This record gives sequence, structure tokens and C-alpha cells, in this order.
Amino acid sequence: MPLIYCVEDDENIRELVGYALRSQDFEVETFADGKEFWQGIKKQIPSLVLLDIMLPGESGTDILEKMRKDMALKTMPVIMLTAKTSEYDIVKGLDGGADDYVCKPFGIVELISRIRSVLRRSKPQKTEKNVYSFGPVTLDSEKHIVTVQGQICHLTVKEFELLRYLLVNTDIVLKREQIMEAVWGFTYEGESRTIDMHIKSLRQKLGEGGHIIRTVRGVGYVIGGGL
Repeated sequence: MPLIYCVEDDENIRELVGYALRSQDFEVETFADGKEFWQGIKKQIPSLVLLDIMLPGESGTDILEKMRKDMALKTMPVIMLTAKTSEYDIVKGLDGGADDYVCKPFGIVELISRIRSVLRRSKPQKTEKNVYSFGPVTLDSEKHIVTVQGQICHLTVKEFELLRYLLVNTDIVLKREQIMEAVWGFTYEGESRTIDMHIKSLRQKLGEGGHIIRTVRGVGYVIGGGL
């Protein structure tokens, strides 16, 4: 049974999330701030963390940054809960290592779907091919490493899966619906923004290699396809 940690300063939201997840056979522990969260981490490592950005004292982004520097928590799935909807704040969360985000107010059904998808996609996947390359970018599935011109590029789990899916399908234009289903595990109307934000963050992190991902307006994305 997956153990979910919810770090949220709003008591009503904590209670709602806790009740909803327990009714879906998840184990849940809730925390009001970073101090309580770190105490909980010392006792038991969860399967996934729901992390509010705006917390008293230590912010959610600060907590996430510490997690990604800790070898035991480096690859732990994290979904950010945020009342902020600006592109800057979303990209900042993704750049910090978040695997997904949910904007408040959110629907419980959507939240549960995202949790299940992130948990499912975070499991190691068997692949027939280990290494994919295009231009200056190389992805090693077995070692879980991406390099650009030989230099290691640090990606979140979701960014890694997104890049791999694009590389596996080089020269094929992938619709947003296809990408959402393959990488997130479900399709959800209006979720093109999630994909677009991840693509933007991925391009930025790839630096000189970011140009290999081409936007096909009104359709989706492709690596190759005449580049």
C-alpha cells in the first residue's frame, strides 16, 4: 500500500486530502510545515510527497531543493500543490525537480489520478534499447543519465521520461494526447499546459541541445522530422 506524505499548512485541505486518499486505499501522513515533514522523513520514507509551495517557515521549493540533494530522496516522486498559476512559478517548480503540479483549487479525482500516474511512471521500465542519441543529446536508460555534448544534464523523473519517449519516436510527430498517455499514464482535457511547461523546462535544461525538440503547431512535438 503506497504511503503518501502531504505537506500543507491549510488544515481543511490536509483533512480533505487525507480522507480522500485513505478511501482509495492509500496510507497517508499529513504535515503542517517543513519541520514536521523532516521529522516524519526520519521515521519512514514515503512513496510520494504532495508538497505545498507556500508554507510557513521553510517554503515548499526550499524543501524540494533539499530533497533533490539527498541521495535517499533524490528520485522520490513529488507533486507540487500551488495556488500560483503563473508560467514562471510553474516552471520554477519543474526546474526544482517536481514531477508534476496541481493548481488550487483542485478536484480530488484529478489529484488521485495524478498520484497514481506519477507512482506508476516512476517505477523502473524495462527497455529493449538502453542508449538513444540525437544531435548533441544522449540518453542512457539503464544508467538513467542524459548528457549534452558529453556533459551530464540533470532532469526530473518526468522530464527524463518525456525526453526518452521523444527519442524513442524520433522523426514521428507526437500529439499532445499521445504524450500525456505515454508519459503521464492518462489523458485529461485541457492538460496541454502540463506538457508545454515540461517541454519548456526540458529545453532550458538541455541548453545547446534544446533545439532538437521541435514544436509542430496545433499538433504536438517531434525530435527530428527534417531537422
